[in-house]
Amino acid sequence: MKAVIDRENCIGCGLCASVCAEVFEMADDGKAKVIVEVVPSELESCANDAKEQCPVSVISIE
Repeated sequence: MKAVIDRENCIGCGLCASVCAEVFEMADDGKAKVIVEVVPSELESCANDAKEQCPVSVISIE
């Protein structure tokens, strides 16, 4: 699976990075970014948690 962030609409709250730091981090511009090309199976649950908790729903899982 792959995580994708719509960075244009990201508000930079940092929730995804705090929920799943192995997949998401905050970039220098203050917005979140995905730091793994393919999400390992052991991290799928935390990536999905981050998607569900994003207050502006900019994370998608493919």
